[in-house]
Amino acid sequence: MTAEVGVIGTGVMGSNLARNLARNLADRAGARVAVYDRDVGRARAVAQEHPDADFLVAESPADLADRLSGPRVAILMVNAGPATDSAISDLLQVFEAGDIIVDGGNSLFTDSISRGRQAEAAGIEFVGVGISGGEIGALEGPSMMVGGTELAWARLRPILEPVAAEANRESCIAHVGTDGAGHFVKMIHNGIEYADMQLIAEAFAVLRGRLGLTPPEIAEVFREWNLGDLESYLIEITAEVLAHTDEATGEAFVDIIADSAGAKGTGGWTVKTGLDLGVPVSTIAEAVSARSLSAASVLRSSGPALDGPRPTAGGARDDGTAASAIKEPDAVVETVRRALFTGKILAYVQGFHEIAAGSQEYGWTTDLGEVARIWRAGCIIRARLLDRIAGAYETDPDLSSLLADPHVQDALNAGQQSLREVVADAATHGVPVPALASALGYFDGIRTTRASAALVQAQRDFFGSHTYARADRAGTFHTLWAGDRSETKL
Repeated sequence: MTAEVGVIGTGVMGSNLARNLARNLADRAGARVAVYDRDVGRARAVAQEHPDADFLVAESPADLADRLSGPRVAILMVNAGPATDSAISDLLQVFEAGDIIVDGGNSLFTDSISRGRQAEAAGIEFVGVGISGGEIGALEGPSMMVGGTELAWARLRPILEPVAAEANRESCIAHVGTDGAGHFVKMIHNGIEYADMQLIAEAFAVLRGRLGLTPPEIAEVFREWNLGDLESYLIEITAEVLAHTDEATGEAFVDIIADSAGAKGTGGWTVKTGLDLGVPVSTIAEAVSARSLSAASVLRSSGPALDGPRPTAGGARDDGTAASAIKEPDAVVETVRRALFTGKILAYVQGFHEIAAGSQEYGWTTDLGEVARIWRAGCIIRARLLDRIAGAYETDPDLSSLLADPHVQDALNAGQQSLREVVADAATHGVPVPALASALGYFDGIRTTRASAALVQAQRDFFGSHTYARADRAGTFHTLWAGDRSETKL
């Protein structure tokens, strides 16, 4: 008895994806799903718990290979890093030329490139698939970013397409390039996710610190925002979190959670890769740094000794005046909404810029419009804004940047003043908003024709003879700073 696809790793993500595959392949004759786990008992338990999936349980990698019809397809749903390398090594010993190994974990894209070369030497196809949507997405339909050869995509498409999420009756899966492209695009997805979450958290901090709104009151604000341009999964779940009460204490749930955020690394990868590519992703970088700062307990222990305004969680100020005394609080809420939306757009601009740069660097020819399209459902950053972004690339597939789209320009122009007001007010009253502030700095850095880079380049030439270009004529130049300060053209 054979199966059309195998899933290796039967943790929550792996078992949910396997169930999704089994459900969507059930109407195809003989299209069963085989599951394997190094803990065979766990694989058996999953099969027993879900008899409707009719899983074939493999006892070993060799047994899995025997149970798969050719060309074989095995999807790895194991932890990124050594566990993935070990699973690939096992399969390379039992698979044959033409078979396909799919890595569905959160692997670093450069690792996927290396693994692809390793598999290619054995004549085996290696495909890195970025899967977004978490546990629920894996079961009900994730967004999937496929990186591999056209031949492998042709074999995988009828297997994976039915299990993906749908938006406007279109499957949220796309072939985004060869080798590491799938995991690269997923990495950027996660970087944008970091930024979006931090921007939302800062909007919450401003509403609470400046208006004195309670978490349930802010939850209602977010529910209202979710009916407009800010509609997104993250805004939706934020409202749910803020409305939740801790059962043990009766306090707002958000107030009993330690003020220290965790991270799994993909945001940092996005920032590091942006630096390597020379792509500014400052808002994403500040979101990553904000998590690091939140967890720096020793550093933060010195904070109480530092001077400055200190709005409390309830919105009181140092002068004893309640923040709720601010005139026209509804206007402040609207200003914060506009600022958040503007920051969100700029985070996407940065992310899509990095995808374009990565595609060029690695020769992937990634379709940015396709990326926006498949992020509209199933994934964590699904949002109404992606309809606008997808539309921008549909109108002009050769768009040089999202900033070149007239609709994006209009939205940024409409919101930039609100972003300024929120950042300025937050700075004045001691509410930390690093992501919003970086978004404003990014915006102004782009629109300013001459800022500070000329001075930096002159400094570099002075101490290191790094040369410079002139604004008035072509060429590369150096000034003899230690000599007569005459200029030479190189």
